[in-house]
Amino acid sequence: MRHPFPDKPVQMASGVDGIERPVALIEALPERPDTLLDLAYRHVLSAHQFDRDSMIELCRLAAQFESRPRPIHLPLSGKILISAFYEPSTRTRLSFESAWHRLGGDVISITDRSSTGIAKGESYQDVAEMLSNYGDVVVLRESSEKAAHEMVASLRIPLINAGNGVDEHPTQALADIYALLKWRPELASDDPERKVHIGIIGTPSKMRTVRSLLLLLQNLSPAIERITVVGSGEDFWAEGQLEELEASGLVIDHTDELDPVLPELDVVYINSIAWVGDSFIRLADHIRLNSDSPLKEGAIVMHPLARGEELDESLDDTPHNWYFAQARGAVFLRMALLSAMTQRIADIADLPRPSLQNGNN
Repeated sequence: MRHPFPDKPVQMASGVDGIERPVALIEALPERPDTLLDLAYRHVLSAHQFDRDSMIELCRLAAQFESRPRPIHLPLSGKILISAFYEPSTRTRLSFESAWHRLGGDVISITDRSSTGIAKGESYQDVAEMLSNYGDVVVLRESSEKAAHEMVASLRIPLINAGNGVDEHPTQALADIYALLKWRPELASDDPERKVHIGIIGTPSKMRTVRSLLLLLQNLSPAIERITVVGSGEDFWAEGQLEELEASGLVIDHTDELDPVLPELDVVYINSIAWVGDSFIRLADHIRLNSDSPLKEGAIVMHPLARGEELDESLDDTPHNWYFAQARGAVFLRMALLSAMTQRIADIADLPRPSLQNGNN
């Protein structure tokens, strides 16, 4: 039987759908490019490195890129990104590579540890020495929590941690915050009119996306009524983790069941995968979200993806779906971060200012 899809042209994206979201974010936040000065030529290992001002300015810069995704000025022309992913990845690897290409640079990729000297027992320090000669920035994903920290001791180019075992995934958390600020820019206010109740389904001690997101949410604590973490199991919190978060002013509670609290949540962040060693495990596997779940009107659902049965496709065509926008925005957030790490702030400040255009949400 002849397949019908090749008989029709692809319906191309308009390039302006939803553009009012990043433009509204730009207009709501004052421009402070100087807050990104400390990111220049620095490694990015942890969400701890981003204070409130630098986090918000990165999101504002990401909104400028999203409003004008084809920059007139290509600041990374002639520069090379080393994309080293020793663990499976779709969104993180491709969004970093897309971000670098969009800024005019070139990419060399490693996607298999067995094709590198590490498979022969080469140390991370020696690998770092070689990478310093071949590129301008390295993005590393490794199942080992210690790999990135060992590598930076010998690197002479900046390294970005793109996920290290169960430890952290700081740029995913930055992309999550960017999605939140596009949804409601007032979250960046010191005295917002409406505070939000955020639900996080996952295990903070074992899920790097959850760990890094919680760290960055400390920067938005004035706008957060409370965070309800949903899940169960032993060693739910890492040692000192909850105490650090509460010391920042966050109000955090914990429950095993989602449905009783779901109607109260303004934001639902769900994940089920944790990387342990060279494979992954599914946690909070008893929790499911679908279009029949008792979601609050106007609530948004976020997910770092890839998803499993915890997030049903029946939510894809509902207003609750912000996980696809979350993934799209990651490209522009990473463009902002890479620009700040490799360029003078004058180049960032000179980005053209977009104007509001009509488009769908």
